[in-house]
Amino acid sequence: MTGIWGIVAAIGLGTMAIKAAGPVLLGNRPLPVRVKSIVALLAPALLAALVATATLGEGQSLVIDARLLGVGAAVVALALRTPMLAVVLVAALAAALARLAGIR
Repeated sequence: MTGIWGIVAAIGLGTMAIKAAGPVLLGNRPLPVRVKSIVALLAPALLAALVATATLGEGQSLVIDARLLGVGAAVVALALRTPMLAVVLVAALAAALARLAGIR
C-alpha cells in the first residue's frame, strides 16, 4: 500500500509543479493568442473523451449498452434546455429502464 501512496504523492507534486510553471515562466505577461485559443479547447475535448470512454469502453473492448442510451437521453434533455439535475435524473432513468428491459 505504501507504493501506491508514493505514486499518489508523486502525481500530486507533478501536478503542482506543472500548475506553478505557467506563472513562473510567463510572469505578468498574457498568454499568446494562439496558445490561449488552444487552451480554451482542451477542457471540452478532454471532457468529451472522458464521456466517450466511460460510455463506450469496457476494458479493451467497445460496448454499446444502457449507458449509451442514458447519455443519449441526457443529450436530448440538454438540447431542450432542461435543468442539470433533471438531465442527470433523465439519464439515470433511461439507463435504468434500458437495463430493466434487458439491454445490458
